[in-house]
Amino acid sequence: MTNETVTLPERQKKPKWLRVKLPVGKKYTDLRGLVDKYKLNTICTSGSCPNMGECWGEGTATFMILGNICTRSCGFCGVKTGRPETVEWDEPEKVARSIKLMSIKHAVLTSVDRDDLKDGGSIIWAETVNAVRRANPNTTLETLIPDFQGNEKLIDRIIEVAPEVVSHNMETVRRLTREVRIQAKYDRSLGVLKYLKVNGMRTKSGIMLGLGETEEEVIQTMKDLRGVGLDVITIGQYLQPSKKHLPVKEFITPDQFKKYETLGLEMGFMYVESGALVRSSYKAHKHAS
Repeated sequence: MTNETVTLPERQKKPKWLRVKLPVGKKYTDLRGLVDKYKLNTICTSGSCPNMGECWGEGTATFMILGNICTRSCGFCGVKTGRPETVEWDEPEKVARSIKLMSIKHAVLTSVDRDDLKDGGSIIWAETVNAVRRANPNTTLETLIPDFQGNEKLIDRIIEVAPEVVSHNMETVRRLTREVRIQAKYDRSLGVLKYLKVNGMRTKSGIMLGLGETEEEVIQTMKDLRGVGLDVITIGQYLQPSKKHLPVKEFITPDQFKKYETLGLEMGFMYVESGALVRSSYKAHKHAS
């Protein structure tokens, strides 16, 4: 049995459920003005997130640290791959200032992979959380972290600063991991999430659909994640960033996303965000409470 899908011939338009409304409203307009004026680095704008207007309206935004060049070359990701730039040690204060200027109630921090650094970037990660807390004591935090190559000493730095939510994305099912994530490992990511949970963190992960996975594989991945105590799961549609990236094999229907949501809640997840336009930080503010 496979996902209930709509298979597209070449050049066929995206289905109607993938059409995005343009962001509107005073809150969005004001925040967009601040971002442009102060050149604030949000992944919301640089990643052209379809939920930007909705999230900003709820006081949520996502910030990427440690530069915009990744040491890994995942087949799905639009972030540039190569030799990263030197670490900016004043970045934590810059991020904290951005969050304060934007009056963000819930901030999501994420980063590129920095396998070139001995600490994997974990020191900047911890310092950024601390800086945000100093400048914005009422702002809740989610840290969407890399796997740090499974190094528990590096992951401990995240645990020690205790963000409200720690997220690490599985991205895809076991069979497709080598093709989709290349340098990542399915069981290593599961191990990271288990280690975080055992050490008292509220944990979260996300997967993308439409890369050729079957329904059984999606459900097994959900079971694997619940098996390591995962609290929150997001399930969304993969969209190809460019012709150089992996192609979309299928568009998953709204009914199928709803089915995964129902199954996930039955499995015991605290929150399940499942839909074509769902991204890692969608509705992130409610996951911290």
